[in-house]
Amino acid sequence: MAVAMILPVIGRGPAAQTLSDSAARAAVEARIEAGMGVGIVAGLLDAGGARIVAFGQSGNGRPLDGKTVFEIGSISKVFTSLILADMVRRGEVALDDPVATYLPPTVKVPARSGRQITLLDLATQSSGLPRMPANFAPKDPANPYADYTTAELYAFLSSYELPRDPGARYEYSNLGFAVLGAALAQRAGKSWEALVQERIIGPLGLRDTRVSLPASMRSRLAAGHADGKPAANWDLGAFAPAGALRSTADDMLRFIAAAMDSAGPLAADFRATEQSRRVITPGRLEIGLGWHILRIDGRTVVWHNGGTGGYHAFAGFEPATGRGVVLLANSTDDIDDIGVHLLDPQSPLRPSPRAVAVAPGVLDRYVGRYALSPTFAIDVTRDGTALFIQATGQSKLRILPASDREFFLTAVDARITFVQAGDSAASALILHQNGVDQTARRSP
Repeated sequence: MAVAMILPVIGRGPAAQTLSDSAARAAVEARIEAGMGVGIVAGLLDAGGARIVAFGQSGNGRPLDGKTVFEIGSISKVFTSLILADMVRRGEVALDDPVATYLPPTVKVPARSGRQITLLDLATQSSGLPRMPANFAPKDPANPYADYTTAELYAFLSSYELPRDPGARYEYSNLGFAVLGAALAQRAGKSWEALVQERIIGPLGLRDTRVSLPASMRSRLAAGHADGKPAANWDLGAFAPAGALRSTADDMLRFIAAAMDSAGPLAADFRATEQSRRVITPGRLEIGLGWHILRIDGRTVVWHNGGTGGYHAFAGFEPATGRGVVLLANSTDDIDDIGVHLLDPQSPLRPSPRAVAVAPGVLDRYVGRYALSPTFAIDVTRDGTALFIQATGQSKLRILPASDREFFLTAVDARITFVQAGDSAASALILHQNGVDQTARRSP
């Protein structure tokens, strides 16, 4: 699911009406050749039509192209939000309905100050629910969501106490979208997978967007990678509405073309998802139903990204110009900055830092668990001369040393600083991401 939330910088000048194929080719080639990726497929959409630029390896013996299949992770949340908009338009649900209305009566959905969690709260990442449930304990870290059941989801929901009122503040929550998808499936009387097929995939003619892959798609599935090594595919189980879909660049270009089409299938539903519902950062970042909406200097970019244990994906478009970009990669390395750069060349590509050698004894000082909140922690482990982090509900990622205490990631645009006194074990780490510094204290 989403491994990063980017806040891209859009340039000051007016947007061009076409996208640069050569810029796309240069960016993806440079990223792969720098060792920050395995294969990348870029889909471009503008007045000149749809084009595909691909570079690198698929890992399945086939060349990368617009029909190569990738896990798209949290972009699946936009599909769930589109189902919600469709059900609202049909009068099946209302945005202000409490989610408890559509869950089994045995589930006790938390409330606070007399305010119940609504479908709108869930779709705008402002429900008050945490990113992940505290009872999430994967048996297989390589496929962490596979054994988490709907019963466990409901058990956590029934036991959780909200730290603030629903709707009070944005907090990205995979759990929230799992709950939203479960509620919509209950209301429709069918699985989320069947619902997304019926309401979105079928009407939009998405031939290669699925959760369960037929043989024709499985043969085109790019092999996922993390830190340059093969990674297992993820089975999302109860979290399917938050990140289970697999797709191709061709299909995702059809999807964002439909998102900008004022008269095509699901046009009214797309407009509902792209309408700003709540402000995240005043004057800059807002959220619709699922989609994030960036506003800078009169321009609007609608986007979402996604990541799983071996893949990263980005989809973004500018409604005013009809330009859209899709990026699909078969590694966990961050590619969001490429997508934003293609939409606006004044937004810079992030640099590729150089790693330095650090003695294993120094790395040992950093091994441990660091808590960002009662339900979200970062585990630091060492394997030989390599240091890894694993956040709650996410895959393990290697961090590379820029110095004895400063480390960087290739999977996301983020850095970590370890806080220590002299040669003692680290007492905390600081996560630097999106212009925000978050301190996580080491657990005893």
